[in-house]
Amino acid sequence: MYVTRVPNRGSPPAVLLRESYREEGKVRNRTLANLSRWPKEKVEGLERVLKGLPPKVALAEAFEITRSRPHGHVAAAVGTARRLGLAELIEAEPSRSRDLALALVVARVLRPASKLATARGLRSETASSSLGEVLAVSGADEDDLYDAMDWLGERQERIEDALAARHLEEATLVLYDVSSAALEGTTCPLAALGYARDGVKGRPQVVYGLLTSKEGIPVAVEVFEGNTADPATVASQVAKVRERFGLAHVVLVGDRGMLTKARIDADVAPAGLEWVTALRAPSIKALAAGGAIQLSFFDETDLAEIDHPDYPGERLVMCRNPALAAERARKREDLLAATETELEKVVVAASRPRHPLRGRDQIGLRVGKVIGHYKMGKHFVIDIGEESFSYRRDEATIAAEAALDGIYVLRTNVAAEYFTTPEVVASYKRLACVERAFRIFNSDLDVRPIHHRRADRVRAHFLVCMLAHYLEWHLLDRLAPVLFIDDDKAATETDRPSPVAPAVRSAKAKAKDARKRTPDGAPVHSFASLLADLGTICVNRIQPTDPDLAAFDMVTTPTPLQRQAFQLLGVSHRLGFA
Repeated sequence: MYVTRVPNRGSPPAVLLRESYREEGKVRNRTLANLSRWPKEKVEGLERVLKGLPPKVALAEAFEITRSRPHGHVAAAVGTARRLGLAELIEAEPSRSRDLALALVVARVLRPASKLATARGLRSETASSSLGEVLAVSGADEDDLYDAMDWLGERQERIEDALAARHLEEATLVLYDVSSAALEGTTCPLAALGYARDGVKGRPQVVYGLLTSKEGIPVAVEVFEGNTADPATVASQVAKVRERFGLAHVVLVGDRGMLTKARIDADVAPAGLEWVTALRAPSIKALAAGGAIQLSFFDETDLAEIDHPDYPGERLVMCRNPALAAERARKREDLLAATETELEKVVVAASRPRHPLRGRDQIGLRVGKVIGHYKMGKHFVIDIGEESFSYRRDEATIAAEAALDGIYVLRTNVAAEYFTTPEVVASYKRLACVERAFRIFNSDLDVRPIHHRRADRVRAHFLVCMLAHYLEWHLLDRLAPVLFIDDDKAATETDRPSPVAPAVRSAKAKAKDARKRTPDGAPVHSFASLLADLGTICVNRIQPTDPDLAAFDMVTTPTPLQRQAFQLLGVSHRLGFA
């Protein structure tokens, strides 16, 4: 049987159901039914049945999406990690432990979480992304991740040596600074109360030091007990640079609280390293009192180099930043006003007619709390009696301090033929790269909360965070044209009148800030929002309704912006599903 259409002059064609048969050796046809009144879809369905084809259904009903796994951000991060050779840097030979360690690092960039939550996001049945499939670790549980973290921690020195060989070289800058991170619980041997650099006060913490290249690329991280002072961490870094990394001629850059005179004399100088640091406030005041620093130096320039007998064999570079001076003056006035407001309350309490505040001890206790809170006692003349209290500003001390607003002094033993005066200032200002790394640790990578109890696990946790920052640093560097990041560094340095002057953004970056658009009209993102946008590229598991057809995966087609991001990274959005 078959369906045929017979032309009908002046009318629609006749749709007939016919049958072919043989009679006396000849093929004959006969009409079984007139289907002219049938709807077109019904006729086409009958035709498919007569041809042995399955019934035709609507396209939307022919397929079913049974699962969608966010994938674009995974492809960007894993693809970049592979271009960097991050897995080979961790361990030369492929292994499941290496894949799990890489998964920990990538997950820390994409979605920082506990080991339990990370394992849940990797497993096939509860996957929050395609990361487990791409790295072939979808069967891992939290115990596997802890084992992988322990395995990674055992290779920390080897990994740091490889990073140093890749990013450090002779006659280069090495940046170093420390921060702290609060711990959950009190049983970790490294946990101790100390100066809370991360702002979390009153909690046991650990101190960690980060060593980076001059561009801010992390090279090594070391964890210390929570009550370790900054200078006490320097000796191990000097040994690391000289003995493990094998660098004889590098310049160690550290802030004034790190590279103190005692540390330079005891650790840095004996190792033969060159260094750049800054003088602390009392030393600057001593220079000013002795006449070594005079404001007339800064009439025509914002930096000047001097020698001083108290610093033999060293170069002192005096700098004055007007913007910093104005900011310090504003803060001091705010603190003085706040202190006066609180001290006035003590004056009122001591002079009120009913239940006045009496006694030197009681009045002094109230005044001490105010002075201790605002740290402005040096700028007030205070008179405390048994039944009275008065105060006034010490204009002489305020003026003496104001005269040094915006002035800082750098010190170095690097010879002038290697570092010019402006280069000394520029090298010290590179410490901002390490400070930026600490901000990333605390924000993007969520270094806290830290629930680990064992010292080796805490150290491995910071190693994972450092490697995650290493990956994120390169992602930010390559994606800068579509982010709120100044990607025109040459213009930035050209537009800056002096290394002492505050950093300025290039005209290109200012245009991005103002328009919130790139030059080609694409929206500008933060790093977090771009990852979220890339995450809308999904791997979709598609199941045909025809039981004879197998399910298959299809990756979402990127938008123009997403395609541009992958082009900047030099990776494919179909990574793992080509």
